[in-house]
Amino acid sequence: MFAANSSANGTEALKGAETSEFVSSVFVFMLATFVGLDVIRRVSRLLHTPLMSLTNAISAIAVVGAILVCGPEHPGFVTILGTIAVFASMTNIVSGFLITDRMLKMFKKREGGKK
Repeated sequence: MFAANSSANGTEALKGAETSEFVSSVFVFMLATFVGLDVIRRVSRLLHTPLMSLTNAISAIAVVGAILVCGPEHPGFVTILGTIAVFASMTNIVSGFLITDRMLKMFKKREGGKK
């Protein structure tokens, strides 16, 4: 009887630890979101292109992590989330490169007589 009671308490403690870890993860994610929005909002327009290049590099790291999560050794729900992460990160990378390229073309001197 004592062993059954202790295993039930152990299971409850494990669930409590998982819940605490989840809440901590959500808190860190929300904090990072608000800090990131505040930092990006304060960037001047002259620094936009270098910032886009930096976020493309960060997204490339996110793609590598998402590809690792998409592997077959993870549960189906995790694989689906990893696939969504790969798609979102790749969309961000491609869009970032297109926007950066367009911004850089605006600063190139035009050939011909126009200034």
